[in-house]
This record gives sequence, C-alpha cells and structure tokens, in this order.
Amino acid sequence: MAGRGRSSFTKRQKERTRQEKQREKAERKAQRKLEKPEGSDELSAEDFSAVAEQWALPGGATDEYENENE
Repeated sequence: MAGRGRSSFTKRQKERTRQEKQREKAERKAQRKLEKPEGSDELSAEDFSAVAEQWALPGGATDEYENENE
C-alpha cells in the first residue's frame, strides 16, 4: 500500500466528499417532502429549476421534441 501516490488519496477523498454531499442532499429532499403540505399542486422554484436542468441536458426534452417534429 505504500506504493500509492498522492493522486490516489485525493481521488478517494473527493469520492468520499461527493458521496457525503449526495447523502446530505437526499436527506434534505426527504425532509422537504415531509414538510410539504398535502394537496399542494403549485410548482415551486425548485420544480422549475429541475425542469430547466432537464431541458438543458444533451439528449434532454428539447432534443426529443425537435426529433418528433422532423
């Protein structure tokens, strides 16, 4: 194990940080879901941003829509 370079350590550290952030994000999402009032059909700013991100992705909804119209 002594043969590992610094890059391996930093990769593991980055991966651990990424996983921790992902876990925290999932916890926040679950908490928001619990706090969300029942019967609320209104879209929040988060919903709009999620849709905007999907449309911005390559192969996202805009690409599919354009292909259907051709």
